[in-house]
Amino acid sequence: MVDRLAALLERFPVSAQVFNAGALCGVNLLEADDVHGQLHLVRRGPLEVSHGGAPVRIEAPSLLLYPRPLSHRFSSDPERGADMACANLRFEGGPGNPVAAALPAFVCMPLTALEGSGPVLEMLFEEAFERRCGRQAMIDRLFEVVMIQLLRQLMERGEVTGGLLAGLSHPRLRHALVAMHEAPTRDWTLEDLAAASGMSRSVFAASFREAVGSTPGQYLLGWRVGLAQQALRRGRPLKVVASEVGYGSEAALSRAFKAHCGLSPRAWKQQYAAAA
Repeated sequence: MVDRLAALLERFPVSAQVFNAGALCGVNLLEADDVHGQLHLVRRGPLEVSHGGAPVRIEAPSLLLYPRPLSHRFSSDPERGADMACANLRFEGGPGNPVAAALPAFVCMPLTALEGSGPVLEMLFEEAFERRCGRQAMIDRLFEVVMIQLLRQLMERGEVTGGLLAGLSHPRLRHALVAMHEAPTRDWTLEDLAAASGMSRSVFAASFREAVGSTPGQYLLGWRVGLAQQALRRGRPLKVVASEVGYGSEAALSRAFKAHCGLSPRAWKQQYAAAA
């Protein structure tokens, strides 16, 4: 069986960089920086976290995920604090990253509910609270492993509703999504994708829209444009990019690009460069 996450994480990876390992005491405000999400692992509470609305009370060791930039505040005992390991997350492509875009704005989960994570979390906390050579690189990689474990669990349990991850959670639709991810240049028809999913054309189209929130054609357009944006960020020429993502000419890619994000590739690249 094809790995549902492989093409996603290969083309749109997530990287982590730890910025705190230890007790956070009193009130701590973490301001969003328009670039990073954050993953917090609470080893010992209690802790209150708020990001608008009623605060969330954390009593048990827990995972707190903000896949997209969102300011939030931690409140804990001013003397004992809460033992935490915290990392910034960088999803390649920023807000346009299909993984980050498909996740809820906030995920809170007891660490005991994250299946198979025990050995990884044990090693992560051991490294986080010790001072060993290679500590930073080790913790960063372990945070990335935890992120993959979380994505796997959300998909396998169907705990995401709507968007890409919901489609990848579907026992049949996921085959069509993986096919598009692995062969974006192919001239996919609705019949091709329905056949890949083992469904009739009409049932496939309705199921796809209900689960993913767009038509298969719209999704394929967005996936191709996302790949084109990634290639442009890396400095590849538009003419080469067009053929790599399934368009026969620069003009065809430019039309698709503008239809999807409202900007020409040139204007988008200038906007990206200005914001970088």
